[in-house]
Amino acid sequence: MSGLTTQHGESGVQTEKIGFIGTGAISDAMVRGLLTKPAAVAHVTISPRNAEIAQKLAADFAEVSIAADNQAVIDASDLVVLAVRPQIAKEVLGGLTFRKDQSVLSVIAATDRQALLEWIGADVHLVQAIPLPFVADREGVTAVFPPDPHVASLFSVLGTAVECETKEEYDLLAAASALMSTVMGIMDISATWLEQRGLAKGKGRAYIAPLFASLTQTALRSETVPLEELSSEFATKGGLNEQVLSDFQKNGGRDALISALDRVLARIKGAKA
Repeated sequence: MSGLTTQHGESGVQTEKIGFIGTGAISDAMVRGLLTKPAAVAHVTISPRNAEIAQKLAADFAEVSIAADNQAVIDASDLVVLAVRPQIAKEVLGGLTFRKDQSVLSVIAATDRQALLEWIGADVHLVQAIPLPFVADREGVTAVFPPDPHVASLFSVLGTAVECETKEEYDLLAAASALMSTVMGIMDISATWLEQRGLAKGKGRAYIAPLFASLTQTALRSETVPLEELSSEFATKGGLNEQVLSDFQKNGGRDALISALDRVLARIKGAKA
């Protein structure tokens, strides 16, 4: 994809103080990834909204402290991460005061950049990102917009950072991130099919999961080879893989996937989907 740069980083302790407004699953994953030894940040301040997650993080990491409220998170932090649900973002942000030129990272899904700036109501340095749950294990791939070396470096600690030059690129990667459930669903359908036809329970998953993992590693190692070419290499002429791919395409699989991605992109862009 033109205009994108990919960075890989190694963890190293930084002096930055990071704060999280919103303590849901993504905040939990990011904090755990950042504070896995060696820690990538010196201190993390989290909001008390989800008491269970906040208390567990504070118990697991000495670097974590729970703020009295969201304003206290902002006041204590060099970089503020916005991680609230999009439905309540306007209400939450509208009541807060940010410092001029403060660094703000929004991981709020499908929310317009200009709307975020209006709700923040201050001249801040705003970057958006789409972290996925895998950042907890430092195996995530995160889209970042606009390009920002500091934020990209942070997410490189958590796996891979892909910087987007335009909002259009960022929206496309946001749409691609919606494939996660579908891929898991394909694995589930395949494993269930195997077991329904006589394979011992558990063996279907034990086979399918490593198979998908190996295919992913092949795609990563062969990054200069077009994916279509890799697909053809596995589809021996007249073979079983070719048959399944042909049936998938003839029965509307390819068209259904493209249609689903088009619809989710339209939703991200704010159109009726």
